[in-house]
Amino acid sequence: MDVRIELLYKTPKGTETTFQSDEMKAKKALLLAEDLEKTGRAKELIFIDRHDQTWTVKELRKFLEEIKTEPHNIKVYFDGGFDIKTKKSGLGCAIYYEQNDKPFRIRKNALVDELDTNNEAEYAALHLGLQELEILGVHHMSVTFIGDSKVVINQLTDEWPCYEEELLKWIDRVEKQIKKLGITPEYEVVSRKLNREADHLASQALDEIEIMSNNEIKS
Repeated sequence: MDVRIELLYKTPKGTETTFQSDEMKAKKALLLAEDLEKTGRAKELIFIDRHDQTWTVKELRKFLEEIKTEPHNIKVYFDGGFDIKTKKSGLGCAIYYEQNDKPFRIRKNALVDELDTNNEAEYAALHLGLQELEILGVHHMSVTFIGDSKVVINQLTDEWPCYEEELLKWIDRVEKQIKKLGITPEYEVVSRKLNREADHLASQALDEIEIMSNNEIKS
């Protein structure tokens, strides 16, 4: 979870002003806030998340302790590719998360033959990521979904309308799965270059190379 710090700062002579930080990881924000409190000059210190929910130091500390053993700080990279010659689709997703103070990565792909367009393959890849989140046991968490498909992300955020019946069905599947898991989704469009891991997994699926792994990331 990312938050920003907001506080009232008061000098020894009583001059006051309000400061607000940039967004940062909640764990880092908590460390900084605890250090600021030691000065005795930081008043009315709160944290604000991306949904404008406010947290006190005590509340945020308790929340971080509660989620420590569960998957959190989750990012899902997804990509889908459609081969017009074979009529097959390759789906790829890479999921990054933290658990028990350790970083992990899931890599998963799939080859399917019931889709008809590249946009369907993109939606199916995102849905594949959601299925992996369910297996992982993710629930009632904020999750960031990252892909290079403007169509998928702009339709899911209602920036673009959707008129295609098959894509509307995929939107319904995705939204039902998100609701089932209690996920608060955030979406980010990136370039194909920055999505190369998921793109490579989708390409491997089209080459009938099956990938499934869940490993700790070693520094």
